[in-house]
Amino acid sequence: MQAKLNMIYWKGEKFWVGKLFEHPEIMTQGETLEELEANMREAYAMIAMEDVPADHQIKELGLTV
Repeated sequence: MQAKLNMIYWKGEKFWVGKLFEHPEIMTQGETLEELEANMREAYAMIAMEDVPADHQIKELGLTV
C-alpha cells in the first residue's frame, strides 16, 4: 500500500522531530533527518496496521464526494 503524506519537521536541541500533517497524533524523532524519515514510516505503519490481522487483504476503493 502506498500513501503520500506530509511530514512537518524541525531540528530540536538534540534530535530532528517530526509529525504527520494528516495525522498529527503520529510524532517521532531521529538523530538524522534520514533516521527521522525511517522512524516516521515505521510509526505510521504501526498506527495504520495496529488492529489489522496478518492475513488481511487490500482492495482499492474509489469514492465520489
